[in-house]
Amino acid sequence: MTCIGAIEAGGTKFVCGIGDEKGEIRESVSFPTTSPDETLGKAIAFFRGKEVEAIGIGSFGPIDLRPGSPAYGHVTTTPKPGWANCDFLGTLRELFDVPYGWDTDVNAAALGEVRWGAARGLDSCLYYTIGTGVGIGVYTEGRLVHGLVHPEGGHTPVRRHPDDAFAGLCPFHGDCLEGMAAGPALEARWRVKGHELPANHRAWEIEAFYIAQSITGAVLLNSPEKVILGGGVMQQSQLFALVRAAVKRNLNGYVSAGELLERIDDYIVPPGLGTQAGLYGALALGLDALQARGAAETPA
Repeated sequence: MTCIGAIEAGGTKFVCGIGDEKGEIRESVSFPTTSPDETLGKAIAFFRGKEVEAIGIGSFGPIDLRPGSPAYGHVTTTPKPGWANCDFLGTLRELFDVPYGWDTDVNAAALGEVRWGAARGLDSCLYYTIGTGVGIGVYTEGRLVHGLVHPEGGHTPVRRHPDDAFAGLCPFHGDCLEGMAAGPALEARWRVKGHELPANHRAWEIEAFYIAQSITGAVLLNSPEKVILGGGVMQQSQLFALVRAAVKRNLNGYVSAGELLERIDDYIVPPGLGTQAGLYGALALGLDALQARGAAETPA
């Protein structure tokens, strides 16, 4: 049985685990994301002596995913204090000589949901995490999407709700999707944390307005077979019905697919892996990295 290390590296907390090729997490630990030295030191201590055969990492970003880049494996322009230009992957490579899977936390979560969760058996899906920040993982035609860098769907512009005068919180863009819909934006706008707002508060209709805008655009551009909404904000279950209704209004019947016209409750869904989608996704990244090395070392 394989021994694969997995790291879900979030901006608020790290989760490290050990799993196997069956998609079973046998052991895990969680701790707050503080300074790089302290946080990566705890991750290293967890894996030391466990004889992992590969490590998969799904990290908060932005991160450098280009293997030929001098900054490959680094966290890049994050506003999180101390983490900008941190050589995350290189720090682990100095101590563990194993194959590594390296991707964004949301791409990892999308992969986990395809492998073992709500998108199992599908060729495409989008995974949204809406919490401290907003990120979107993109899996299409059987693979995770990269490009010039990686998808940064949380920072796409959104049209303002007519009843919303909030300026937005994103330090780069102000009123982008993250600036208007992430957990800190909810708290700043309404002066209480989101989970303290009643389910019938008008905050949720405004929140759904922004999320649905993004999903509408993604449906038209990417045509995913499933949209999965995770993260702390989406723990407010009343949001799902509001988002689904808003997406249907936005599309206005234009996309002729039963998933949208008749079965949208099964199309826009919570993660099948619950709050562990990111950790399972990191496990999948590690398994794929181990398999890729094995294929490369097999004689033709």
